[in-house]
Amino acid sequence: MTEPTVHVPAVAEPMSASKPRRSKDVLWLILPAALGLVAGVIWWLLAPGGLNLVSGNPDLANAANPDSWLPRDLVLGALMLLAGCLTGVMLDGKLQSEGSGRRLTFALVGGALGALIAWLVGLLTAQLLGPAPDPALGPGFGFTLRSYAVLVLWPAAIAFITFVLALFGVLSKKPVK
Repeated sequence: MTEPTVHVPAVAEPMSASKPRRSKDVLWLILPAALGLVAGVIWWLLAPGGLNLVSGNPDLANAANPDSWLPRDLVLGALMLLAGCLTGVMLDGKLQSEGSGRRLTFALVGGALGALIAWLVGLLTAQLLGPAPDPALGPGFGFTLRSYAVLVLWPAAIAFITFVLALFGVLSKKPVK
């Protein structure tokens, strides 16, 4: 006697969860870089020597005025700190699962790229929308950044906020009995 043939439907193997996760993790690199475009324009709008919306002081509106250099760098520094803190807070919930090191690395590199893009977009916005610099004064007297250390504030704020939130997370856990 012949035995009946049993047809077992083929079971599809589950898709690897790492591929979609990796594509989502790349957003931590892309979004801060895109936010740098916005931050650069906002820097020019708010900073002395740009549109000067923060102070409104007509003396500081001139980019060649040395008194406007420090406030201009401070405005960009404040934007970098704000963006870094927001990125670090958004990253907090994502550090408990698989691939957290990759997400943190992407966020730090994205923050550094965002800072560079913000600086360059601010300079480009000043060239396109601002008054032409006086060539007699030289290239250092236009809408420029005097302290390049400001560009490190975005990734440094991400690292600091991530560290503090992780530390609070470890300290708030109850001891195991």
